[in-house]
Order: sequence, then structure tokens, then C-alpha cells
Amino acid sequence: MKSQQSLRRTFAIPLLLALLSVAGLVVALTGDGWRDVAAWFALGIPVLVTGRAMTARRR
Repeated sequence: MKSQQSLRRTFAIPLLLALLSVAGLVVALTGDGWRDVAAWFALGIPVLVTGRAMTARRR
């Protein structure tokens, strides 16, 4: 039970970022206007999170 909980905790954020990226790509390919804005946000969040994690490790 404990290993399954640890596995969930380990992969929760990467899975969320992957789903957000896929959703952003699908939205970007299926429409214009407000969908472009939504796609930029959805694709930008994983980049920002990764950049922040990389700078936090260097400190």
C-alpha cells in the first residue's frame, strides 16, 4: 500500500504536466481565437514549472 502511494506521489506532477501539454496541443490544432490563447497558457505552464524546478535545484 505504501509503495503505491509513493508511486502516485512521484508521478502526479509529471502526469499532470503531460496531460496539460497534450490538451494544449489538441486545442491549438482544433481552433482559433480564444483557443489559441488557451493553448499558449496550457503549453506555457509546463515550461514555467520545469524552468522553476531547474533554477531551484541550482540554489
